[in-house]
Order: sequence, then structure tokens, then C-alpha cells
Amino acid sequence: MKCVSVLKTIACVMLVMAGLVACSAPVSEPRARLTVAEAMAGGDAAGFARVTIPRPFVFPDDHGPHPEYAIEWWYYTGNLSSSDGRRFGFQFTLFRSGLAPAAPARPSGWATSSIYMAHFALSDAASGTFYAFERFSRGAAGLAGSQGEPFRVWLENWSVEGLGSDGMPMRVRAAEGDVAIDLTLTAGKPPVLQGDRGVSQKSADAGNASYYYSFTRMPTTGVVRVGDVQYQVAGLSWMDREWSTSALGSAQVGWDWFALQFDDGRDLMFYRLRLDDGSIDPYSKGVLVDANGGARRLSRDEVLVEPLDGWTSPRSGVTYPARWRLRVPSEAIDVTVTPLLANQELPVTVVYWEGAVVIEGSATGRGYIEMTGYAPDDG
Repeated sequence: MKCVSVLKTIACVMLVMAGLVACSAPVSEPRARLTVAEAMAGGDAAGFARVTIPRPFVFPDDHGPHPEYAIEWWYYTGNLSSSDGRRFGFQFTLFRSGLAPAAPARPSGWATSSIYMAHFALSDAASGTFYAFERFSRGAAGLAGSQGEPFRVWLENWSVEGLGSDGMPMRVRAAEGDVAIDLTLTAGKPPVLQGDRGVSQKSADAGNASYYYSFTRMPTTGVVRVGDVQYQVAGLSWMDREWSTSALGSAQVGWDWFALQFDDGRDLMFYRLRLDDGSIDPYSKGVLVDANGGARRLSRDEVLVEPLDGWTSPRSGVTYPARWRLRVPSEAIDVTVTPLLANQELPVTVVYWEGAVVIEGSATGRGYIEMTGYAPDDG
């Protein structure tokens, strides 16, 4: 599960931007805000394919684009430490939104059927600083694009590149202002097919699903730059890959998405879709991956999530849960999940909170959480 909310609006946002040129926005200059409900109203999906049945996954081809679907994203998060113990969290996400399911007939090199957007964020625990940036560009003239073999997806000089014939390891690079990352991610475990053999159903509506796979534990090394200082870092990353032609159900207002990496080698993903009456949608689900890569699906009722505290953003005024108790009784998991920094809110086109977390309790570890739809006028 990822920021579906931002994707259906990319084309509309881009078409009103002069010249459809690439641009970036630091955290100090947030864009015009949209609610999740507004964003998920979407545009014309006519002609795009829908996700309805399982299909085989082929790598590295499926790391590349799927233009027959309206939306897709490449999503990376990770927790890193330098040799002197300085801790960082990073998020890097590239989104593609289809304007049409086929390439334009115009011969111009500027013609495109896709718009790309990217988010880059860095959490620096030592300074207590959160950096966040956003870029848009058309998928033309070399400004942005994606390909499967060899695997590469990019928006200007922000990119992910497969270094081997199977797309692994992956090199993630982004730089903006005072911060930059240059990281190499290896596949510590086989890919996990989320949902039913890679079909992740989001609601009862036909075709409201995505093809979804994850690499839940990717040993990571590289460099983080803050100001003029470069830090050699190591840690673990998580990759999510989804594509679909879908939107939130009519009563769904947002979600809480957990990606947790335990020190004992297990990984847990769980997303709970929140409804406008405050309840949790039955289509909420997750997966527990053991140390050897074996995966067990988790239903909504198997994972109990209790918010323990709250934090109000001084920028947006939105209040988010700020600490959680998460339990999976059947697996004897009972942990407390706490943000590395309270303020990890991205003030971008669709404002949301996504940040690094620390895990304590029956298991220890690190992870990432994303929360959307908490603005009081959402829904």
C-alpha cells in the first residue's frame, strides 16, 4: 500500500503548470493542498486495464513500467546508521500517472502519455531535522521515465538503477539542497507477493486492486550527505512495487501502513484502511515474513493496532497518532512502535505523514509508517 492518493491528481496538477517542466519543492515551500478524498476522486480511467486476477511476475521486467495501467509507483524506505552511530531514515518514491493507455501519435519528442512525480525525504535523528522534497516532470525528452531491462526509473537526477541482469542490486540516488543519498540495496530475501498471489484487493468494487510485491529486507550500504558532511552508512531498506487502475472505496478516507523489520529476522507489513465512520475496512490486510523468506498472510482481525499518543503538526494543523501498540496474538507479537522524530510530515501536494520508527517489546527493530487522510476536512 502506498500513496495512491497522490497519483490520480498528478495529470491535473501538471497540466496547469506552465510548460509541464520539471520542478522541485522543499519542505519550506509546500504546494497547494488536496485532501485524500479529493485526490482519490481521480480522472478518466477509460481504456486502462484493471487488476482482476493473479498473473505471473517476471523480473526484471516487472520492475519496469506498466503503461496499460493508470498508476504505479516504486517505493523505498530504510533505516541507516553511520559508523559513529548517527541514525537516519530515508524515503524515496517515484510515481507514474498515465494520461492515456497508449503513446501519443504526435512525433514531438515532448509528447508523452505519462507524468512522473517523486518524493525524497530524510530524517536526521541527531539534529532532529526532517527534510522533504517533491518533483514533477513529463515522461519525455529524457526528463523522466522508466524501463525494465536494464531496470531504471528516474526523474531528472533522482533515480533507481538495477546493477545486475535481474535488476539487483539496486542503486538509489537523490540530492536536493543540503541532503543527498547514494545507496546500494541488495535483495536479502525473495520478493513477497502481497494479497492473493500478488493481487491486493482494496475494496469490494470490481477492479479496485493492485498488483503488489515487496522486497521486505534489503541490506543497504552507501553515503548520506547532510550539508558538507558525508556519512558512510549501513542498514536495511524496504521496497514496495505496485501498479493499478483504482481508487479508494466511497467510504474509505485514508490508511495507516506499517512496514516493520524485527531484529530476529522477521518482517511485518500491515495496512489498515480507515472508513468515514471510524471503523477499519475488512479489506485491511498484511503479511508476516519469516527469517528465511516464507510469508504468511494476515487478515484485518489478526493484527490489533492501538494508537497511544498524538502529535499535531505546527505547519498543517493535522493531528496524527504518534505512538502505537501493535499486536499479532497468534505470533506472540506485542510491540510498541515510536517515531524516530515526531515531525515526519511531508507538506507536499497531498499532505501525509511518513517516517522512520523504532520497535520495542516482544521484538525489537526498526521500520516505517505512513498515515494518510487525517486532515479534518478529509472524507
